[in-house]
Amino acid sequence: MSSLTVPCVLMRAGTSRGPFFLREWLPADEAQRDQALIGAIGASDLLQVDGVGGGSTLTSKVAIVSRSAQPDCDVDYLFAQVGVGQKSVDTRPNCGNMLSGVAPFAIEQGLVAAADGETTVRVFNVNTRSRIDVTVQTPGRRVAYEGSTGIDGVAGTAAPIRLDFLDAWGAVTGSVFPTGRRIDRIDGVEVTCIDAAMPLMIVRAADLGVGGREAPAELDANRALLERIEALRLAAGQRMGLGDVSGSVVPKPVLVSAGDDEHSITSRYFTPRRCHASHAVTGAIGVAAAFALPGTVASGAAHEPGTRRIAVLHPQGRIDVEVQIDGRGAEARIQRAALLRTARKIMQGELHIPDYVFSRPPEGDKPMKRLLAPALAAALAAAAPAALAFPTKTITIVVPTAAGGGNDAMARTIGQKLSTLLGQTVIVDNRAGANGAIASEYVARATPDGHTLMLGYIATHAMNPALQKLRYDPVADFEPIGLVGYSPTLMVANATVPVKDVKDLVAQLKAKPDKYTYASAGNGTAPHFAAELFKLNAGVVMLGVPYKGAAPAVSDTIGGQTQFMFPSLFTAVPHVKSGKLKAMAIAGPKRSPLLPDVPTLKEAGIDGVEVQQWYGFFAPAKTPKPVVDQLNKALNQVLADPEIIKRIEDHGADVESSTPEQFGALVKAEIGKWKKVVQQAKLTAD
Repeated sequence: MSSLTVPCVLMRAGTSRGPFFLREWLPADEAQRDQALIGAIGASDLLQVDGVGGGSTLTSKVAIVSRSAQPDCDVDYLFAQVGVGQKSVDTRPNCGNMLSGVAPFAIEQGLVAAADGETTVRVFNVNTRSRIDVTVQTPGRRVAYEGSTGIDGVAGTAAPIRLDFLDAWGAVTGSVFPTGRRIDRIDGVEVTCIDAAMPLMIVRAADLGVGGREAPAELDANRALLERIEALRLAAGQRMGLGDVSGSVVPKPVLVSAGDDEHSITSRYFTPRRCHASHAVTGAIGVAAAFALPGTVASGAAHEPGTRRIAVLHPQGRIDVEVQIDGRGAEARIQRAALLRTARKIMQGELHIPDYVFSRPPEGDKPMKRLLAPALAAALAAAAPAALAFPTKTITIVVPTAAGGGNDAMARTIGQKLSTLLGQTVIVDNRAGANGAIASEYVARATPDGHTLMLGYIATHAMNPALQKLRYDPVADFEPIGLVGYSPTLMVANATVPVKDVKDLVAQLKAKPDKYTYASAGNGTAPHFAAELFKLNAGVVMLGVPYKGAAPAVSDTIGGQTQFMFPSLFTAVPHVKSGKLKAMAIAGPKRSPLLPDVPTLKEAGIDGVEVQQWYGFFAPAKTPKPVVDQLNKALNQVLADPEIIKRIEDHGADVESSTPEQFGALVKAEIGKWKKVVQQAKLTAD
């Protein structure tokens, strides 16, 4: 077992520091990549004396950069937070400070051509699926690091780097306010749960018995305070649809208090179990957004729509954030946010990673070999795919909807059992957006070796393709693995909406069209089709609001921003049983045993609205047949487990397994069926 030598650029970026790598410099295998990062930083001990880390989370960060797979972006940026005193790598959060070094690094590595004067690089943050324009000074077409811009928390001055966050709003959860409210009360404390560049849980410092301007060391020494904050954070994570966040660093907790004037707010940002020595950039954007928008625990004085500058005051000074606000009151929305950072290249050379950090030999030990390894591996895979062992590394299940929804729950339930059967770690990667197209395109273009799978469903592989032309083919670009089951669609209403039943709703909508709005998981999804079929067959008008997945759509329906929705029974049942949603009717052929008193829409007088949702696993096209068969066998074993059957059926889905061939035939039949519905109902993607 030999050591690994890779090219590396060590940079100070904003108030963080860490190594920057091109993606091809690191092992292609994710498990070995993470082991390499642990060895590079020296994560095993608190002082990190055996690596380039500095014994702090702020200096245990890594940026991995590559040419972008997104058509409107220049480079992809994957951020990794490496542990301090523990062997861990977390790629769930983003880091805006490290982001400020991505464009200079990309230009100097030849990924982006520099303009004379300044160069704007559009960066796609892989962690949060969001875009940022990064503008760098490039006089004479060369990156300039020297300049007169200073940022608090860093000695000296440097050239300014402007970060313009274009679509970071709800990037992780699918909604800026993922609970559906701008203020929630958790255990008697008012909090604001916001997803703006980074999922945050914001609390007034005074509500936890502190002033809010204490030094980080003083707050860290207050064990009772830290335990209280963590308890609130865990509860907030559940409400935000992030599930159990005890092993995650998001949402980040923030304590806020009054600033120095009407344009500033004081913040203490936690990482999450220690107070940040200064402040995260993404956290500053979230705090500034909460300050600029009315109705949050951090809201400042009301202001007119437009662009304003907000100072987020932190232990080392301040971060000035420029935000653009559209609308007033409850309709106010953040359109964009920008701020200045600086960066400096510290050194460039080769990083030597010892062999003992790897659980198995890496794929090479020299930079040139590392550069050639991905192409060589691909060639070998193409030449003899059937001879490859499977599985040999972590298996990723890509879910096309936000965390916290029914699809996510199903994938995690099945993934846990698959991990045991296949003898490899199975992780879930939520890639919400574009009505499932982002996740579908990603999997369609993934290496066809069985290690990247997708939990597809009726929307991604039948309805959306029937509705519009996409950049993936639901049949040609995938290998069907197997069916998981079915779930009828349920018509639900906000618990407080003044509607008795379906007949009453139809009467109200005919008397006043567009009186109510419905939420969908995005155009081309089952909730969208069901709602449009309902409108068509009932002869009513109701405005639709598309979301990035079912979880945020359900959240806003619970919160009252929308009044009706047509989620799957699997997604809706927990909220109906808790009283947060009111079940109106089953959009299917028969009543559900879980809700025996809820009529079908046909029984309620509306015929022709039967939307039976289905779910199944797919792999990229050209995945070797032996691998597909092995995955199908393991999946069907999971679906035969009485515990799994009960967990899925308790949520309102019927488990049904299949062969790959049977599942493939179902997909083809469903596409034909929904194309006819699109034509008959004259549905569009707009």
